Amino acid sequence: MNLACGIVGLPNVGKSTLFNAITKAGAESANYPFCTIEPNVGMVAVPDARLASINEHIETKEIIPAVLKVVDIAGLVAGASKGEGLGNQFLGNIRETHAILHVVRCFDDDDVVHVSGTVDPIGDIGVIELELAMADLGTVTRAHEKALKKSRSQDAQAKKEVGVLERAMAHLETGALLRAGDWSEADLETLDPLFPLTMKPVLYVANVAEDDLEGNSPYVAAVREHAAQQGAEVIALCAQLENELASLDDAEKADFLADLGLEAAGLDRLVVRAFELLGLMTFFTAGPKEIRAWTIRRGAAGPEAAGVIHTDFEKLYIRAEVYSVDDLVQHKSEGAIRSAGKMRVEGRDYVMRDSDVAHFLVGK
Repeated sequence: MNLACGIVGLPNVGKSTLFNAITKAGAESANYPFCTIEPNVGMVAVPDARLASINEHIETKEIIPAVLKVVDIAGLVAGASKGEGLGNQFLGNIRETHAILHVVRCFDDDDVVHVSGTVDPIGDIGVIELELAMADLGTVTRAHEKALKKSRSQDAQAKKEVGVLERAMAHLETGALLRAGDWSEADLETLDPLFPLTMKPVLYVANVAEDDLEGNSPYVAAVREHAAQQGAEVIALCAQLENELASLDDAEKADFLADLGLEAAGLDRLVVRAFELLGLMTFFTAGPKEIRAWTIRRGAAGPEAAGVIHTDFEKLYIRAEVYSVDDLVQHKSEGAIRSAGKMRVEGRDYVMRDSDVAHFLVGK
């Protein structure tokens, strides 16, 4: 699945530091606005303890995790929707992603210049979201003009679209985000092809100081309140600390986290949640050659899952033998799972479940 999360935010909020940590790039970005012009793209492994659980019972030569595509998009500024600060290019980069990781600065540091001169998380969020709303307003307005012309020729579908687009325009003119609107499935058939920026799911990432790793500051509290109003979530982490953690080996990382009193790195939580934000889930294949996590959309049927392994498998799919990771943990081997009657044979209509381990039978 080639879906991507875009990291957005104002300049100097910690986006590139977070991206470096996620991708284990390790390089420090310069402390000035627009230090990233072209979007950097990275692939990051999705932490998944189930791979180790499978390996406890099935020996293999290689373990391959699922991956998440992350795009580091240069900092937006006020006026981006009108082309300010290379705004058209940046907004276009966001449009190509499928979910947004909105990084918000929630720490004080006189050595890190803030683009507006003061730390104001809600003000920062407002700048970004207003620019996205205004960009969407331009897109919807242009679509409305086209639909209006078609409707004059008694095009019934165009007339329906005009009504939907007019409601969307009125919504956006207030600075509200489209995902906060009440849209029917029919409405979305009109809006979705426009790839609206404010319809994309968002996860707010509160970039906190090292002495506020649990995100207890008033800054983070304000972000959480805003996110709750949007029906979104917040993850608090220290991007600089996560960047340092990313350079350590597993043993050193475990010791460092223990010293901090943390069970897991903030990045692990972020990557897993971002994966879920994209509407993705994981199934596994397991054998002596490799144990592998495969990425599919939630609700995918067996043939679609097989097609992720090889495109020909989708049309040649016959059936699948399926069990869960929990079945393997309980029964210790595939043979024992089969003997216990837990090995399921599923046809073309089977909807894959997260944590399935599958063997696909395909034709020739």
